[in-house]
Amino acid sequence: MSAPQITLLFAGQGSQAVGMGHSLAEAYPVAKAILEEAEAHLDFSLTEVMSEGPEAELTRTSRCQPALYVHGMMCLAVIKDQLGDELNVTAAAGLSLGEFTAHAAAGSFGFVDGLQLVAKRGCFMEEACEQTDGSMAAMIGGTEEQVRALAASTDVDVANLNSPGQIVLSGKREAIAMAIAGAKEAGIRIAKEIKVAGAYHSSLMLSAQEKLAAELAEINFETPKFPVISNLTAAPATEATEIKRTLEAQVTGSVRWSESIESMLDQGQAHFLEGGPGKVLSGLMGRIRKGTFCMPTGEADQLKAAIQAIRSA
Repeated sequence: MSAPQITLLFAGQGSQAVGMGHSLAEAYPVAKAILEEAEAHLDFSLTEVMSEGPEAELTRTSRCQPALYVHGMMCLAVIKDQLGDELNVTAAAGLSLGEFTAHAAAGSFGFVDGLQLVAKRGCFMEEACEQTDGSMAAMIGGTEEQVRALAASTDVDVANLNSPGQIVLSGKREAIAMAIAGAKEAGIRIAKEIKVAGAYHSSLMLSAQEKLAAELAEINFETPKFPVISNLTAAPATEATEIKRTLEAQVTGSVRWSESIESMLDQGQAHFLEGGPGKVLSGLMGRIRKGTFCMPTGEADQLKAAIQAIRSA
């Protein structure tokens, strides 16, 4: 019996953890090979930052983004190695930075091109954080309409629509403070600031977006082997020009994650594997559509369990 169709999901910033990738590299030579290849193309020791941190160093945008990209590709390398001809990937998506990993998985660009893109993206966004005073806040227990109205009244951007009842706002620090203060009156149950370096997915990232656009223009894009759902449109981006446009615009645009997942579920996708550290995307899946098959693969034991579950599905 062949394994079922699989949708790959790749983690974004916030999922990172010191020690990420270590158990995969120890247990699987194909994962270690991905890490070693990445080392040869970066100007810092990714292995050291991933395995030893410290946490403050790993959390830096310029370090975190390459780490998450490489970890996601390590997960995929092991999944391919373990399932072989049984592997049937029919779609992919990634949260923010993870969208680049999804495109690398689909062959939209090569592993090294993708690594260099995300390394530069991380540097550009880190620079933008340093040049602006921005923050982000999670709004929990409100409708999209209520949160959008609050965002408009406080001049902040809607950064992430993660799951029903969980939306993230992004913008200038003082404006985010105003949004948090006004949340209860707007009908939102909980509003809390998120510990981040800056205002991701907001207009404060415009300088990073412009720099990334120049880098994307230099990359040769291929047609993805399977659909990759865009954060920006919640629909597949397949043509080179569209992939470049959406990857560029998502730096300041909203991440329509909940809508992206619902779209794939409605199209019949039923088995999801999360590539990257932690269980953030699996957790969001439980809120979007409870009971959906979605398993993390970031640790060796998790990946082994996921492979067994796929084979018996």
